[in-house]
Amino acid sequence: MPSIIQSMKYNWRTLFNDPFGEIAGSLGDLGTLIPVMTALTASGNISLTSTLLFSGISNIVSGAFFGIPLVVQPMSAIASISLSRGLKREETMAAGLGVATVVLLLSITGGLSRVSSTIPTPIIKGIQVGAGLSLCLNAGSLLAGLDYDSNQWDDNLLWTAGAFILLYGTSRMPRFPVALVLFFVGIVLALIKLISDEGKLPEFGMWWPFIPLIPRPQDFTNGFGAAGVGQIPLTILNSIIAVKYLSEDLLPNRPAPSITGLGISVGLMNLTGCWFGAMPVCHGSGGLAAQYRFGARSGASVIVFGLFKIGFGIMFGNSLTELLQKFPKCILGVMVFAAGMELVSVAENLNVSARDLITHAPSASITPSATTAPSSTISSWRGLTERDKKERFLIMTVTAAAMIALQNAFVGFAAGFLVWALIRLQDKVEDLRPSRIGSMMDENTPLLRN
Repeated sequence: MPSIIQSMKYNWRTLFNDPFGEIAGSLGDLGTLIPVMTALTASGNISLTSTLLFSGISNIVSGAFFGIPLVVQPMSAIASISLSRGLKREETMAAGLGVATVVLLLSITGGLSRVSSTIPTPIIKGIQVGAGLSLCLNAGSLLAGLDYDSNQWDDNLLWTAGAFILLYGTSRMPRFPVALVLFFVGIVLALIKLISDEGKLPEFGMWWPFIPLIPRPQDFTNGFGAAGVGQIPLTILNSIIAVKYLSEDLLPNRPAPSITGLGISVGLMNLTGCWFGAMPVCHGSGGLAAQYRFGARSGASVIVFGLFKIGFGIMFGNSLTELLQKFPKCILGVMVFAAGMELVSVAENLNVSARDLITHAPSASITPSATTAPSSTISSWRGLTERDKKERFLIMTVTAAAMIALQNAFVGFAAGFLVWALIRLQDKVEDLRPSRIGSMMDENTPLLRN
């Protein structure tokens, strides 16, 4: 992992060379952030002001330290259970604090690093594909209630078609800030809708610090037991391990964040913000893919987004809830769909140039000298048989399909790992057969000669 000075130099250089790409990319994860954050705020499960402030600070710190567009997004399992079961704010906080404590302890002790090194690449790819397709399903749920009804002039399938055409009609124009355009259109439509329905705009109100809330033991029992336990495997698999490998795929020229560093980051974000009613957050492979899809290539994107969050949190706070509720689903759905497809696309190199296929060999063309080390190597990719390709693809798709079918990343991991283990077992059996046949032939050879 690079030093903070190196990361900030890279961030500044990237922002200077492509400001529109970084700013547009910073908005790539809005499709995930806005619906969840708004729903939790409206239900009283979190404080919107605290969420904007503390997640904004986390954005800035993450961008500065890691130097990649590493998002800060909701913990999805905690959010969904908190909404469905009507957890109190203290119980939601307790769930986030419990997950943060477990992840931080596993990171500090090196447990996460040891686990990540043993997971086969096809399973990692499967988790990424499953997360991407889950985002596409979420996009479908956002768009499901829309039609061509002219009464819904601000949020209908005509706007969806226009956003979709803009998204993929500019796919060969990497510098076109498509996310920035979609966000601007969405905010304008939301403001018009808010004025027409409520006759007002978000109110200005300076934020003042307040005393943190202390969850009771019963809150930890209810919150962590109901929502936190199920979030732990999802955070480890999709928010830490998958993020590291996705970063290596999307940004091969940048040092990837370490498993330990990501785990510590997730732990510290929640151990600071959750005490003040902030939404439990984590990093995520879907958010990283979304930021990358819309142009972000450095930590500058999330730093800019973090500054906006802090500014809006201080100036407007909870009064932004109604505006966020008016943001058109037709645009959010398209942004979520684009993020999902970007995440699915990382599977294309599974059998071609995945990291577990890289081999290093001494370079015959390099003559050792005063400036070159005798051990200079070149990298190539290990070839696979057709059976190997099919089996790797099978492991990946089983992982993704099980994850989507049961909406559980750990179930997907377990299913993929079981298939991988069964295939390895068959390999062991096949390895034994030739030696056994050979030994039998040796025993019969004298008889055959006679």
